[in-house]
Amino acid sequence: MSMKFRSVAIDGPAGAGKSTLARRLAEKLGFLYVDTGAIYRTVALAVLEAGTDPADEAGVAALLEGLDIKMAYGPDGVQRMYLAGEDVSEAIREHRVSGVASRTSAIPAVRSFLLDFQRKQAQEGSVVMDGRDIGTVVLPDANVKIFLTAAPEARAKRRLLELEQRGQEADFDTVLRDIQERDYKDEHRPIAPLKRAADAVLLDTTQLNLDQSLEALLSLVKEKIGP
Repeated sequence: MSMKFRSVAIDGPAGAGKSTLARRLAEKLGFLYVDTGAIYRTVALAVLEAGTDPADEAGVAALLEGLDIKMAYGPDGVQRMYLAGEDVSEAIREHRVSGVASRTSAIPAVRSFLLDFQRKQAQEGSVVMDGRDIGTVVLPDANVKIFLTAAPEARAKRRLLELEQRGQEADFDTVLRDIQERDYKDEHRPIAPLKRAADAVLLDTTQLNLDQSLEALLSLVKEKIGP
């Protein structure tokens, strides 16, 4: 590839495997992986720890004023999130953070606060960035846009397995309900709702395993920007 920075935007609903696939895709391409969901989850964790009601938009906006959020990459190339100097990369994956992240991410002040933070990453290197409004809002001029999805039941099974691997207790019905509720909230929020960009390629991974999904992503990227 040339020295010009390239960007791959991957959007899609909760549990679609965006983070895992985007991370592996970035490794294959030699790009930096930017997990925007982790950034929003860090804000959500801050809201939880402050005891602020996520429905209190004014309260959340006030909390942002002194919020110290940083992103860095470890020796292994994995993105780490820091809140007030503390590594919260594992804490933000707790199930209790998910619902709060969905609510706080719909707050205009939060989205405005993090927009430049996200765009800055693509200005400093070639990136694979995943989220819900990357191709529509954050990186509207991305070289490649992909909308990654799967049936809710398939996403629930994957999320349940992920939680179990982290040692967190959950049941399928609860996880499925949470995913369906989050889909609705993300698709109907007034600010930057989840939707497929007009020029994004749709990739449904319901019937694909991880390796097959990764190969499909690589093929799409190579079609757009070459090997």
